[in-house]
Amino acid sequence: MCRKPLYAALLCCAAAFVSDAGAVEPASARAQVMLIGVFHFANPGLDVVKSDVIDVTTDENQDYLSGLATRLAGFAPTDVLVECLPRAQAKQDAAYAAWRGGTAALDVDETQQIGFRVAQAAGLAGVTCFDEGDVHWNGGPLFEYVAAHEPERKAAMDAVFASLSARATREQTTLPLPELLRLSNDPERDRENKDLYIVTNAVDAGSGFVGADASASWWHRNFRMYANVQKAAAPGRRVLVIAGAGHTAILRDLLEIDGQRDAEDVNAYLLP
Repeated sequence: MCRKPLYAALLCCAAAFVSDAGAVEPASARAQVMLIGVFHFANPGLDVVKSDVIDVTTDENQDYLSGLATRLAGFAPTDVLVECLPRAQAKQDAAYAAWRGGTAALDVDETQQIGFRVAQAAGLAGVTCFDEGDVHWNGGPLFEYVAAHEPERKAAMDAVFASLSARATREQTTLPLPELLRLSNDPERDRENKDLYIVTNAVDAGSGFVGADASASWWHRNFRMYANVQKAAAPGRRVLVIAGAGHTAILRDLLEIDGQRDAEDVNAYLLP
């Protein structure tokens, strides 16, 4: 029995509940989740790091995407989650039905180029929008602060973004699509992506905390997105999640510490 203050006792009881729940849940009943990070095939240019984007509509890339969808369908997903807002679900449902009915072509974006293809190959009725629209990365105060108070830091940040943009353009214009997707799911690239927020986390520390608040806003959005993943990934479900690599870098961390769900590595599926 926990003989501790009320808060500690509640934590003790909660830990016991989680432990008991995990003990009685068969391994076969645990949800399986596979994350595939992507760059945006139809890049709207909204990210801080900007670049040209490979043409995924060439015959070679269409053949690869068709094969990729077949391999991903081998994961036997019960749900395919894509980066669109829930309020756009009806639009995606109509687009999927039109494509399957032969009255519309696929859009260039990864939601349709990968998501629709996998859903069809897996025999699913459609894809599920799981993005978050009410919480966004709030970097404005951070950029305003460094511009006004830390010009050297601003110059360093601008240089980093310029370097990353140049690298992205170089890769997008020289590397084949399978390699670009491999990089989008590379653990070192995930670490590098998250480190951009850690580097600026201490800006205005001890005062307004504009750096920490900017970082927290990005994690806040991704926590909400992961909540939508958890909702879909009920026991026994097999969920494929397709999202920008900036999201999957964090979603992978959350999935790794999620004691109720198991992760399936996507990298083997990316090979043509």
